[in-house]
Amino acid sequence: MFLTNILLRKGIPGRQWIGKYRRPRTVTWTMKQSMIKRLETEAETEYWISRPYMTKEQEFRHAIERRLKRFEEVKAMKRANFPEHKYLQDHLNHLNVTKKWTMS
Repeated sequence: MFLTNILLRKGIPGRQWIGKYRRPRTVTWTMKQSMIKRLETEAETEYWISRPYMTKEQEFRHAIERRLKRFEEVKAMKRANFPEHKYLQDHLNHLNVTKKWTMS
């Protein structure tokens, strides 16, 4: 069917770069080079991922001290912004002017 369309018609029907019967793109030298570069980068990444820096035993809970230190820093920062405690005695201290109801 594709051959018939090409032989009987003068070109590709509709938009030439999209659709079922689109015009095939020519592969250029720069396209080949960029593909090779991407594949080399991917191969290098796979190489480094396949060789871990630490063993599983070393990796298990290796950052616990750093995480606890960071957690303490965050707690201290939140505590620094927290207002001081206020007691009921401080709020009602202005009533202790005369104290006529006591036996003093």
